[in-house]
Order: sequence, then structure tokens, then C-alpha cells
Amino acid sequence: MTAILVLEDGRTFRGEAYGAIGTTVGEAVFATGMTGYQETLTDPSYHRQVVVMTAPHVGNTGVNGEDDESRRMWVAGFVVRDPARRAANWRATGTLDDELVAQGVVGISGIDTRALTRHLRDRGSMRVGISSELTDPDELLARVTDSASMTGADLAPEVSTSEAYVVPAVGQKRFIIAALDLGIKTATPRYLAELGVETHVLPATATAADLLEHGPDGVFLSNGPGDPAVADYAVEAVRGVLDARRPLFGICFGNQILGRALGLGTYKLRFGHRGLNQPVLDRVSGTVRVTSHNHGFAVDAPLGRAVDTPYGRVEVSHVGLNDDVVEGLRCLDVPAFSVQFHPEAAAGPHDANPLFGRFVDLMAAEHDQPAGEHAVSPPPVVEHTTGEKS
Repeated sequence: MTAILVLEDGRTFRGEAYGAIGTTVGEAVFATGMTGYQETLTDPSYHRQVVVMTAPHVGNTGVNGEDDESRRMWVAGFVVRDPARRAANWRATGTLDDELVAQGVVGISGIDTRALTRHLRDRGSMRVGISSELTDPDELLARVTDSASMTGADLAPEVSTSEAYVVPAVGQKRFIIAALDLGIKTATPRYLAELGVETHVLPATATAADLLEHGPDGVFLSNGPGDPAVADYAVEAVRGVLDARRPLFGICFGNQILGRALGLGTYKLRFGHRGLNQPVLDRVSGTVRVTSHNHGFAVDAPLGRAVDTPYGRVEVSHVGLNDDVVEGLRCLDVPAFSVQFHPEAAAGPHDANPLFGRFVDLMAAEHDQPAGEHAVSPPPVVEHTTGEKS
């Protein structure tokens, strides 16, 4: 069955239906990862986005019941050039095409994803529609232009847990933390559990009082979708945590929320960072890490100096080497830090993995406990990665 893809500026691509039959609209973004498509599809940070895969061949390892990063697929649509004709991996429990159909994800295949990606790089991320029902591009374009923009979209509550739950520590329990679920991935509490951390996951709209109710040793701010400029509820909760001087660590959307809580601004990137190969400079240690990203917004902060905030001095700790985007913050007078990338990354890379250990060390310092080497080894391939990653 044929399908069409129409961008907000009118450019049209024709291909074949892939996944569910229907019509969908969202923000067109491209992801540069060569592996990990199952993790991408189930990452809540992709809510309301149509993901274009730059890797030409997708679906070769099928899908399985172990690698999902959340309870469902969140992408609004999926675009690939050359879908696998069959799954060929010993861990596969089904095909990607069948899973897309089962979860109602509308997609398109057989188009020039390189040309589409270059267009988005030149023109910036924009709204897009995919349809295997409509044949008139103008009709689909009308639906695209009537759809909501990502700017001003408050999406974290839509992907967050509705009720609090606990992920226990593995082995000896050292610390208890409260995690604000703005779109948390399952890998995050799993990594923390390996370090002896019990994680209490709370809904996105939890208040500071909720986060601090049981006296946690630290607070974690997760990744998530949408525009941080409208997530005032999360900003207020973080300010309450900072007032209490509780150790705090944020990633991705959590980095942006911490920035806002400190009084810094945020802005929308031209086409964002999404993939597994983003080089980031750690300005504190002088090292470069290859990192996993998924963000369309960033923190606005000066790179050359520390700034004064209501919570003391704050400096940019990490910067993206491709475009000098702020990729991390470090508070100098309160126990808080954040990064824009993903230390829990699946399918990798794992360069940033030791940041979880840094969070544990920060909590240990508050309790006058000895710090240690807490780098977590990547999970065994058999448990948490797809066969294509090994």
C-alpha cells in the first residue's frame, strides 16, 4: 500500500505504508543512531514526534520483550528507508512491522531518508504528516498546519506515571532517592539499583513536599518530552528541593528544568540532537565523551564564566562540540548538577555512565560517607541490549 509524507513547508515524499495503516501528524525529527530502534520507539521523550531514522536498514533484529524503555511506543510516526524483510536474531520475539501495527504507529518506508534529513538540517525541525489513507498531499498538508507546535507543548504529564512506585536496590541498600518522572526510562532506576540506590518514582506533577516527604537522600530529575518553558510545576518542585539543599541530579529534560529553577532561560534548537554519537566536552575534567542525545530544547547560559543565581554560583560543566550547546550545569554552592545527554543510554554509548556514581558520591558526601569508584558496567547483552548492538 502506498503512503505519503508531507512536511509543513509542503515538500512531499511518496513511499510505502509501514506499520499501522492510517494518518498521523507530529514534529519531524531525525535520529542518527545506527542501533537501538526499539529503545528509540519506546523512549517517552519522543512523544508527539515523527522519527526519521538515518540508518538505512531498520528492523533486522526484530523486537523483544526486554529492551523497551517504557510501557509502550511513544513516537507519533516512524520513517525508514529499507525495512528488514524478516527478523534475524535469537532474542527476537516478533517483527518490528508487526509491533508497529499492534501499537498503532503509522509509518512510511521506501523514501530517501537522506534527502529528508538534509532538508530538516537546512530548514529545521517542522511539523509533518504521514498517511496511508489520504492520497492528496494538500489535504494532508492542511492537517499538518492545523496541528499543534512543539513550542509551548506541556507533554511530561502525558507520559509520566500516574502513581508512585519503587524500584528496589540490588544488594545492600545505601541510599533512597525520589525521582521526578518527566518521562523516565526503565534503564535509569536499573543503573541506580546496581549502585545500591532504591528509587521512588513520582508523577511529573509531584511537589517539592511530595519529593521530600520520606526524607530521601537525593532527588533525580528524568528526561522527558515537550517545552521546558511551560513546565512551571516541575520548576517550582525543583526550587523546593534546592531550598532544602538535598543532592540533586538531572538529565535531559531534567537539565532544562534545573536551569529554569536556577533562573536561566531555555530555547528551541534548530533541529535538535538525537542519536548515539554526539561528542561532548567535560569542561571540568577536560575529557571528551561520546554521548546519546534526544532533545530539541537547550539551556541558555554563558560558557565562559559562572553566573550568580538565587542558589549561588552555577557554571556550564559540559558543552557540545558540534555546536557549542550547553550540555550540563554544575552548581558550586548547592549539591546539584545536571547533564543534557543520557548516561543510561541504551543502545549506548556508555562514556557517561560514571555520572550515576558521581550522584552517589554527592549523596555520600552529604552523609559523610567515603566516596568510591562507582562506574557501572554496561548491562550484559543478554539482558538489556538487542542483538544488533553486540
